[in-house]
Amino acid sequence: MAYLVNITARAERDLALLYEEIHAGNSSAARRWYQGLKEAVLGLEDAPNIWPVTHEARQLRQILYGHRPHPVYRVIYRVRKKHKTVDILHIRHGSRRRFKAPEAK
Repeated sequence: MAYLVNITARAERDLALLYEEIHAGNSSAARRWYQGLKEAVLGLEDAPNIWPVTHEARQLRQILYGHRPHPVYRVIYRVRKKHKTVDILHIRHGSRRRFKAPEAK
C-alpha cells in the first residue's frame, strides 16, 4: 500500500533555496539533478523504509542523494506507519553539522 508523501513548509523552503543555489533555472544539468532529487523524495511513497535511520534520531530516516566529488544532500524524513504518511522534514547539504531532531509526536 502506498504512503502519502507530505513535504513540510521547511522542506519546501529548503528545496526552493537549493534550486536557486545550484542555478537550476539556468543549467539543464542542474535542473536534471534537481528533478532527480525530487523524484527520489516522491519515490518514498512506495518504499519509505529502505533508507537508513539518521544518527540524530532513530525515528527519522534519510536519503543520501548525490555522488562525490559533487555535493551529497540529506533528505530527512519520518515514516508514520499508522497514518501511511511520509513527512519530509528537512533537506540539507550532507557536510553540514548534525541537526537537532524535532520532538517525537
